[in-house]
Amino acid sequence: MKGDKIRSAEASRLRQRKHQLARRFDIPDHLLPGSLSEVHYRCGKPNCHCATGERHAAWTLTFMVEGRKRVERIPPEWVDEVRERVQAGRQFQDAVRDVLAANAQLLALERRQLREQRKRNKR
Repeated sequence: MKGDKIRSAEASRLRQRKHQLARRFDIPDHLLPGSLSEVHYRCGKPNCHCATGERHAAWTLTFMVEGRKRVERIPPEWVDEVRERVQAGRQFQDAVRDVLAANAQLLALERRQLREQRKRNKR
């Protein structure tokens, strides 16, 4: 389920880009974006139990790529691992957002201190 078994030019390009960014920014390579959801649907067969009763269940991973929403079905045996990887991805994104916000706040504090220092030096 790691995606390393896929052989194509596109898969190779994606893996290269992923590893390049992961090395540059020290990003764990097992993280997943998006959200994992259990969906229920009707298959459309008139004699199926879902036509009048309980619908079929399936798992999907929804995420964005190049500004477009992607939805991928997830096999039931992958759900636990995908859930953990999505949660780890969220935690990483939250940590990066917190670091960036702290950097911005520190920049603002430094600017404010510099301004106050200049005012004191003018007196």
